[in-house]
Amino acid sequence: MSIEVTINKKSYTVDVPPETPLLWVLRDVIGLTGTKYGCGIAQCGACTVHVGSDAVRSCITAVSDVAKPITTIEGLDVDGNHPVQRAWREERVPQCGYCQAGQIMQAAALLDEIKNPSDQQICDAMVGNICRCGCYQRIQSAVRRASRGI
Repeated sequence: MSIEVTINKKSYTVDVPPETPLLWVLRDVIGLTGTKYGCGIAQCGACTVHVGSDAVRSCITAVSDVAKPITTIEGLDVDGNHPVQRAWREERVPQCGYCQAGQIMQAAALLDEIKNPSDQQICDAMVGNICRCGCYQRIQSAVRRASRGI
């Protein structure tokens, strides 16, 4: 079945079953591999992308259910200079880096909604994104830093 999607401001027609998870369309059909597969059940947040302005788990989102433009980590800022991406570098957040695209996308969605979040609001927003390396303090610091740069 042909499905029209807009990803990172570019239109695509994909020929996949309607129940295909958005994650596999992004990675395997379109070739955008920045969005990671973590758990497949929306528990880790590694696959987080924006659908419209909402952070969603692409591993459980059927491509046919997506009616708004999609933004992946590759489309957040083509040069990697979104305030959240800059803050991530400045705070030296990643260790292994596997979860970081999802973490960044979740943080960017938070800051789109709340310009100057409290520490509690940051924790509440980021709680669904798991970092196996335990970089949570640096993640929180980076989100605070990014909120000052937006």
